[in-house]
Formats: sequence, structure tokens, C-alpha cells
Amino acid sequence: MRGLYAVTPETLTGSALYRAAEAACAGGAVLLQYRNKSSDATCRLADARALRAITTVCGTRFIVNDDVELAHEVGADGVHVGRDDGDPAAARRRLGPAALIGVSCYNDAGLAREARRAGADYVAFGAMFASTTKPAAPVADPARFAEVADLGIARCAIGGITLDRAPLLIEAGADLLAVVSDLFDATDISARARAYAQLF
Repeated sequence: MRGLYAVTPETLTGSALYRAAEAACAGGAVLLQYRNKSSDATCRLADARALRAITTVCGTRFIVNDDVELAHEVGADGVHVGRDDGDPAAARRRLGPAALIGVSCYNDAGLAREARRAGADYVAFGAMFASTTKPAAPVADPARFAEVADLGIARCAIGGITLDRAPLLIEAGADLLAVVSDLFDATDISARARAYAQLF
């Protein structure tokens, strides 16, 4: 796995979300993550089903944030879990051997090694920079990417990433760039996604 990892903003739901997701996928996002912790279950299910359909057509792999049961219900390609969102091994058992399991490791290489032992397919470090999505998140050191290169799984950067900052992270060893605001706030989401894809 290598390339742009589009993460949907919580401010988008319904048709606006679907149009934005289609644009990101058309621009070359290799993964699309549905992240919504604030809408009710009915809305989240409808959005996840629609995004599953969009990503199937585009050939983009679809990840659900922090909700293994929702990922299972809509047939997502995988799930991303944080420190308090469940065991990666349990997610693997629920979603099956082909599922993509991602784990947030913040600024902790030890967590990444634990995640790998638990069966993670990729580990995410961040926030790499001050982030409007999670303003209180501590900033991670790009050195973490090289530190866990021996794990043999994809390394993802997240948090405050912009097109100008992206090359520094790729040079440090990031395989995936998880982008929210700099992608979905763009006037032309497809063009912004293509610009990210061309960096790899």
C-alpha cells in the first residue's frame, strides 16, 4: 500500500459526502476512510453503504474508522482502530483474513510493534503537524517511520498534512498520507488528490 489515504471530514454527510468521496477516489486515493463519530447510527450506516458502493466502482479500498461492526455490516475492506477502540486481533477475527487492519500509534514505535504482532496491516503515526481535525493531538516525530521500517508493513502519516509538507514525510519513510482538510477543503478535490498521488 502506497499513496493518498483520503479520510472523510465529520462535517460531510449525505450527498455532499458522496460527491467529495467520488472526487477523491477519481483523483487517485488508494484508500478512503469513513470517519464520523457524531452522527446517529442510521445516518452512519447509510453513509457507509453509499461509500462502499462508490469505492467499489472506483477500485479504492474502503476503511471504516473505529467501528468493526459497521465495517462488517457494509462489507468494508477493513477498519482503523485507535488506542481505545478495540483489539486489532479481535477486529481480524471479526472481519476475516483478507481485511485491512490499521492501528493508530501516535508517536510510539512500541505501539506499532504491538500492532504488528496483533496482525495490523499498517500503522499510523501522528499528528505529524498541528491539526485542525484534532488540535489537542501531540505532534509525532517523522523518525518513527524509519524506526519501524523492519516491521514490513505500511507506515501511514496523519495530522496537519498539506501538499507542501507531504514530500518531507515521504522522504522520512511514510508509505501512506492520510489527509482530511487539505484534501476535502480544496476547491477541486480531484485535482488535489491527483497532486498527492503524483508525489509517490
